[in-house]
This record gives sequence, C-alpha cells and structure tokens, in this order.
Amino acid sequence: ALLDLTGLGEVKGVWKDAATLPCAYSPVQDFVQHTVAWTMVHDQSSSTVVRRDGSGDHVFLAKYRDRASILKDAPGNVSLRITDLEISDRGAYTCQVTWRASNNSLVAKEITTRLEVDKVAVTKPIIRAAEPGLAVPAGANTSLTCVASGSPPISYRWFRRVPGGKALLLSSQAELAWDNLQPSDAGKYYCEAENR
Repeated sequence: ALLDLTGLGEVKGVWKDAATLPCAYSPVQDFVQHTVAWTMVHDQSSSTVVRRDGSGDHVFLAKYRDRASILKDAPGNVSLRITDLEISDRGAYTCQVTWRASNNSLVAKEITTRLEVDKVAVTKPIIRAAEPGLAVPAGANTSLTCVASGSPPISYRWFRRVPGGKALLLSSQAELAWDNLQPSDAGKYYCEAENR
C-alpha cells in the first residue's frame, strides 16, 4: 500500500507512568513528510497536542508541555510518547501525517488510537532486612526496609506490636533503622504500604 499509517486501536497506560501511541509509515520515494499533527478528542472537542513541521516540534497544550513528544528514532516512526500520565489524558488521539508529492500536491492520512489510563493498586509489601539480618547482636545497628509496587505515590508506615494487641506507630518512612540495638528492641514489627 502507498503511504499507509499503522498503529493500534487502543493503548493501556498506567497512571504516573509513560505510554507510547504508535503511528508509523514506510517512507515512499517522491513523497516528503510535510507535517505531523497529534490531536486529542476529549468531551467532543478536538485540540492539537503536538505538531511537527519544517520549523520543528511544537506542543500546543500547556498540560502536555514537557510530557508529550513525537518520536525521532526512525524515519516514518511518528509515534506519540506521553510521560507522567494523568487520568485526564485518557481519550482518543488522532495521528495525521501530511506529505508533499513531487508535483507539490499534498496527501494526508490519519489513524486514531484510544488511550486508557488506569491506577494500579499497591502490592503486598515485602520487608528487606539489612545485614546482619533479623537476629542481631546487642549494640549493633540494622534496618528494615518496606518495599511495594503500584501507582505512585506510595506511603509507608512502620508499626511495632505491643502486648494487648495494640500497635505503636514508629515511622512514616520506608526504612526503619536502629543504631545501638538493645534487648528491649526485640519484638514483632510490621509495615503498611498504601497508595491512592
């Protein structure tokens, strides 16, 4: 096929992560890329996100500044990359490429991709112990680190179980550190990880 765009019908992104909306063509002799425009349709209105022409790349919407860019890695690959995804980025994005033919006429093609942006729940955290581990001599220092994955930001809280079933909040950091451990520090500790 002469000058056809290829892409995907739908791309699923993760909130605060990055996504690439594919749009590519095989360069054809006698046709020179003139402009590339990515527009987004949201609530019935269409607006240009980023446009490439002879003078370079221009981001039109303030909310995409420093986040949206057209790839430059290979001729014919004009995919859109969006970093630090927001929930409001979801919608239909149209890639329109215009070429100038050798007789100076213009040819345009477009494809549309729907972007979904999902939040990912935090995973059950794991605890990493620093050397020398969980059995530590008195007077030593050690730390426990709580690690989880999911959509950022993730907040951590460390608790110590105390007799009577209560829990004592010790820290709101991922790491719980001791220097000069005492026998009284022995006990049961647990961490919680939470995101929105």
